[in-house]
Amino acid sequence: MKRFLSLALVTLALAATAVSAGAQTTTWKVDGNHSTVGFKVKHFFSYVKGQFNEFEGTITFDEKDASKIKVDAVAKSASVFTDNERRDGHLKSGDFFEVEKYPDIAFKSTKVVAAGKGKYKITGDFTMRGVTKQVTFDADFLGAGSVGSSDKPAAKAGFTATTVIQRKDFGIVWNRTLDQGGVMLGDDVTIELNLEADQVQS
Repeated sequence: MKRFLSLALVTLALAATAVSAGAQTTTWKVDGNHSTVGFKVKHFFSYVKGQFNEFEGTITFDEKDASKIKVDAVAKSASVFTDNERRDGHLKSGDFFEVEKYPDIAFKSTKVVAAGKGKYKITGDFTMRGVTKQVTFDADFLGAGSVGSSDKPAAKAGFTATTVIQRKDFGIVWNRTLDQGGVMLGDDVTIELNLEADQVQS
């Protein structure tokens, strides 16, 4: 009985430590196996969705002081995936990402402000096809805590973020005019991030 109570107290202490990570400056590394870096763009009268399958990122997070939050992330343009081989090949070409010349799509935050409980405006330098523009993500902190078995718990955190960019701002101008008027592709691209991250031990 004493051994059981001792294990229970240790487990609770570890969980409390992990949860408190959200209330102090903590560094998290994005878990690529449980995260998605997605996008969508209008195609005719609906939307086509895609994602990048290779990416990495770190988030320095402080729930009490947004000015201490920092985000640094990179996605590999050649890992673009829309579940259509022909379309993916076109996206990798010079008409779109030109992956051989521009292998990285990067974001580095420059300013973060709180926008409500667990909500943030994350502004930074977004680089694609060799062009850097300032963009702002609307981000949510979903929480942090200890997961896994009691003898090997792991600290995890969850975040989501979205923004809309103009693809033409980054030199992606390819389109096709329709016979009846209008164009095939929209100019707005919505970026949608769903991130699970592991705490980096100092």
